[in-house]
Amino acid sequence: MSEDHHGYSEEDVQREVTELEAKSATAARIFDLRRIIGGLFVLYGIIVTIAGINPSDATLDKAEGININLWTGLGMLLLGIFFLTWLKLRPTVPPTPPAENEHPQ
Repeated sequence: MSEDHHGYSEEDVQREVTELEAKSATAARIFDLRRIIGGLFVLYGIIVTIAGINPSDATLDKAEGININLWTGLGMLLLGIFFLTWLKLRPTVPPTPPAENEHPQ
């Protein structure tokens, strides 16, 4: 076991690097834009769909008889489900850092 001038062994440094890579992978999954966009579209889609289930006559008259809230809400739900399904089928893989041995000196 070799130590550098700060008293850290190579094993300690490697363990720290491994922990940071695991945290980076977790952060990449949590902050994937597909998760955020999909979640928001599903949430707002549910709200707009509920608003469109029982429309008032005034709302239907404004939209020339089309229940815009219902159709928009269902479209938002489908788009949100698409993003979340895409995330599930193709998860984000964080890039691997280059190994130290790959760089010629």
